[in-house]
Amino acid sequence: MNMRPSARVLALAALAATSLALFTLNISAKEKVSNPLITQDATGALGTFTTTGSIDINNPFFQELGANGRTCNSCHVSSEGWTITPAGVRARFNATGGADPIFRTNDGSNCPSADVSTVAARQSAYSMLLDRAVIRVSLHTPATAEFTIVNISDPHNCAETTITDPSLYRRPLPSTSVAFLSTVMWDGRENAPGKSIAQDLQQQAIDATMGHAQAATPPTPLQAKAIADFQLAMYTAQETDKLAGDLIQRRATGGASNLSQQEFFLGINDPLGGNPSGKAFDPVVFTTYSAWTGLAGSDATTRARRSIARGQALFNTLPIPITGVGGLNDALGAPVINGTCTTCHDSPNVGNHSVAAPLNIGIADAPALPPLNTTGLPVYTVRCNATGVEVNVTDLGRALVTGRCADIGKFKGPILRGLSARAPYFHNGSAATLGDVVDFYNQRFNLNLTTQQKADLVAFLQTL
Repeated sequence: MNMRPSARVLALAALAATSLALFTLNISAKEKVSNPLITQDATGALGTFTTTGSIDINNPFFQELGANGRTCNSCHVSSEGWTITPAGVRARFNATGGADPIFRTNDGSNCPSADVSTVAARQSAYSMLLDRAVIRVSLHTPATAEFTIVNISDPHNCAETTITDPSLYRRPLPSTSVAFLSTVMWDGRENAPGKSIAQDLQQQAIDATMGHAQAATPPTPLQAKAIADFQLAMYTAQETDKLAGDLIQRRATGGASNLSQQEFFLGINDPLGGNPSGKAFDPVVFTTYSAWTGLAGSDATTRARRSIARGQALFNTLPIPITGVGGLNDALGAPVINGTCTTCHDSPNVGNHSVAAPLNIGIADAPALPPLNTTGLPVYTVRCNATGVEVNVTDLGRALVTGRCADIGKFKGPILRGLSARAPYFHNGSAATLGDVVDFYNQRFNLNLTTQQKADLVAFLQTL
């Protein structure tokens, strides 16, 4: 259905209140939800569009398939970018005294053996979930690992956090726009050789139900497929911006419906030349707001749109001397790669990797580079057995999947659409705001960004 821009804005506002209530704490009002589903966030309104016609809350995604009261929706909330945020988690704690299903000691508390007998005890036990919206993940060190964890500095003094089973604190990834994925999970551990993303998502649904929801039996194949299909049909993006207004006006192509029509296949814009179609890498990855470049006018809305367009241009073209990135500089034997933001964020108008590309840009380093905040995260001293070289990290990343020293601290780059609704950022929630994300990259790669350039980049990122 085509709406005039003014009517579309009114429709977005009208849907927002009911959508928020429906998908945070109480999913029982309707069997289906309007398409797109609209929720408010800090900078405007977020939209989720499904190619199935409407969001069906009878899907197993919203059903208790385990033993602890959780559903997939417990950690993947529409109004929080289909993940969770500290504000949303704290609201649930305050409403239930820490009894909501998200508060479970198997992975929600700082330690499985934490005292949760009183509200005050639960406040302390779930502090990382409350403060960072991170879930504790315990992965076993591979028997064939090329490294040894030789020391742990754990602020939570958790007896279950050991050199063989380190505890890692990670943000739940969004369960939307997953049709653009080149790998599943931060460390890619759900990617099975020869399997499709749809099959990997089915396995992830099974593993999440058995682990996070503590099920005694796995979901049926039909349930797992239904959950994966539900996610594969959904696309989420910012719909309106408080300053720039409707993000499809003046020939811009923001919003979730436009995102659902974005072409994608593995390697579609591979910087290393792996595009199956044979096309060369194109660093101009985002064209969403190209029509706003140089708009005439001095009103606040037009100024905001020009800022967004400038931010997009910076993201596409700002020269970046890429150095010290594990999985990139070392893999290519190039100490310096002259690239842009899109060298890594290469999927057209999406911004994740178009190929599986776990990278180490230093997010897990200890101590962290300002402005990242790693308070509360355990620090692991890891020694590579062959060389004796030691590093200090808050998360071993993909190395706990492969056992390789070269993979310590490597993670995938997530989809960038719907960013504004899902702070904090990076796998461990160490960047509180998009401004902090920009500041990190500015320092990490010595970009010398001006105040205006930083503001333009943030303006662009929060409209994705």
